[in-house]
Amino acid sequence: MIKSELVQRIAEQNPHLYQRDVEHIVNAILDEISDALARGDRVELRGFGAFSVKNRPARTGRNPRTGEKVSVDEKYVPFFKTGKEMRVRLNREDA
Repeated sequence: MIKSELVQRIAEQNPHLYQRDVEHIVNAILDEISDALARGDRVELRGFGAFSVKNRPARTGRNPRTGEKVSVDEKYVPFFKTGKEMRVRLNREDA
């Protein structure tokens, strides 16, 4: 699912809202999550999961094509850990 499909589904489930308003709301939520992560904060959505930032230290890697050593700079990457309710929902067996 892409963001436009998410907006469309939410708009269909809430006919009293205009699609452009739903789009603004979804964008605002995603922007706030991104801003919090950029500040180094953790974002927890109960039942869904938690977003955080992890540090990957500098290291020496290899170019897979040539095998040549390449230095890889330190970087920060987003990390998502699912919440308990999400894991249960994903792993339940429908009989």
